[in-house]
Amino acid sequence: MPLRIEDYALIGDGETAALVGRDGSIDWLCLPRFDSAAMFAALLGTPGHGRWSIVPDGVIRHTTRRYRGDSLVLETDFETEDGVVTLRDCMPLRDGHADLVRLVIGRRGQVRMSMDLMLRFGYGRLIPWTYRAPDGALLGVCGPDQVALRTPVELQGDGRRITAGFTVSAKQRIPFHLVWTPSHLPPGPMVDVEAAIASTELFWRDWIAGCRIDGSPRPDLVCRSLITLKALTYAPTGGIAAAATTSLPETLGGSRNWDYRFCWLRDAALTLHALAGAGHLGEADAWRRWLLRAVAGSVTQVRALYGLAGEHHTPEMILPWLPGYEGSAPVRIGNAAGEQLQLDVAGEVIDAFYVARRMGLPPLAEGWTMASAVLERLERIWREPDEGIWEVRGPRRHFVHSKVMVWVAFDRAVRAVEEFGADGPVARWRAARDEVFAEVCARGYDPQLGSFVQSYGSQALDASLLLLPLVGFLPADDPRIRGTVAAIERRLMVGDGLVLRYLPDATVEGLTPTDEGAFLACTAWLGQVYALQGRRAEALAVLDRLAAIANDVGLLAEEYDPVLKRQVGNFPQAFSHLALVGLSLALRDASPPHP
Repeated sequence: MPLRIEDYALIGDGETAALVGRDGSIDWLCLPRFDSAAMFAALLGTPGHGRWSIVPDGVIRHTTRRYRGDSLVLETDFETEDGVVTLRDCMPLRDGHADLVRLVIGRRGQVRMSMDLMLRFGYGRLIPWTYRAPDGALLGVCGPDQVALRTPVELQGDGRRITAGFTVSAKQRIPFHLVWTPSHLPPGPMVDVEAAIASTELFWRDWIAGCRIDGSPRPDLVCRSLITLKALTYAPTGGIAAAATTSLPETLGGSRNWDYRFCWLRDAALTLHALAGAGHLGEADAWRRWLLRAVAGSVTQVRALYGLAGEHHTPEMILPWLPGYEGSAPVRIGNAAGEQLQLDVAGEVIDAFYVARRMGLPPLAEGWTMASAVLERLERIWREPDEGIWEVRGPRRHFVHSKVMVWVAFDRAVRAVEEFGADGPVARWRAARDEVFAEVCARGYDPQLGSFVQSYGSQALDASLLLLPLVGFLPADDPRIRGTVAAIERRLMVGDGLVLRYLPDATVEGLTPTDEGAFLACTAWLGQVYALQGRRAEALAVLDRLAAIANDVGLLAEEYDPVLKRQVGNFPQAFSHLALVGLSLALRDASPPHP
């Protein structure tokens, strides 16, 4: 029986991440980057597609796990009839090579343990050549990749499978160290596993200590969300991955399985808001500079998503040898959405630059030059239909959210001139802003429904409309916003107050419609609108719902299936965590309603 998505926890080193199951198996790890080919791909297939398991033999009576304080060091306790043992896992920050360390600690009694390592490369397709190095390390080499495993435990097996059996007694500590390096270089050096774990824990605790979240509800969840967002940031460039995985399904057994290991300008800009709002301006500045490098060149080449170093080429392909998570096929790598027109991205990018300036980051001359060029192009193309925030694969439409974010782009440009003295054709931008506003109110609002709608001429609802008051398009207490919220509550709310993105429609999506789960970011947006409307108790209830959905170590996927009561979609999902942070900060900053 495969683990549920929420049965995994994240560890990472700022350049890639691994998913560790509550059963002691690492079932997902891409090296050397988030978007590299997976070395452990059992998450999307079988153990034979690569995994690393360390677990007690026999019956496990009880399993508990936690992160060590506000860190990315994971501990799992296994209780058996013979005793208790702890497995401690982490990925230390890089020093020229990628390390994965595991420490088995005896707590009580004597526990017989098994280690099972199946090294694979190329998303589970390639079996490495294995041999012993002179220092006793077990080496696995395949093309450009090389890993070395070091442990005092005696290892057995061949290149297809490496196993070990050992007994751990109370107070005994047994280390395991797996290190990746390019195969043309010497194997990665031995590390002191205990020291590596201690330094990793210290790094994360020092980082989170710089967060300003005093007064926010559920600070535990906010801290875990901020750590997760930091863990999804590709440290060498500042690019922010939307998730650590590919092809975890939006619907179990379905085909809506996408690769999220890239940097969406939208997600990254919203992550900048969350990190900057919590006081981490360094990450915000790194992202600004990543953006400038990524979009360098003609503004006609600006894409919705990029590789972690700013790569423009993210071709989508299918891996037929992987059966998919719980049979959810096909497994995809790459993402064709990079070729789509998504007008809202301009708004998120210009808003991110504006917010960074308001937060105290110094202006970047080249940043305003880029922003001005984006605005000039937007003036020419904003009247066109697009694929929208949900990256539909049906015909382009005039999505209301996209047009509102066009308004945001011009509005923030006007504000930059008025508040910071930036140069630009402010009269033209102001006129464009007013034209977009008038068009959205005239064509994007349905008086019969008393609500804004998904696209011009449609009567469909869309949870992205909840962003209208959050970006300042209209006040939260405007009757049109109140009507939109009420309509979404009636038609898109499922389960215990969770929100769907929209109702399935093949003519919009360009795909066979399926009943997907509630979208967790949309649910958080509803809570933020409640907070702006003074409905504090309802906003807190939304936060409590998200807290109940988060797994035992505080992580959220993209969606939640209220029928199966399971998390679905890629995991952990930056969009979900940044929306949770936004909701908590909104509750912190909102004044309590008047009695």
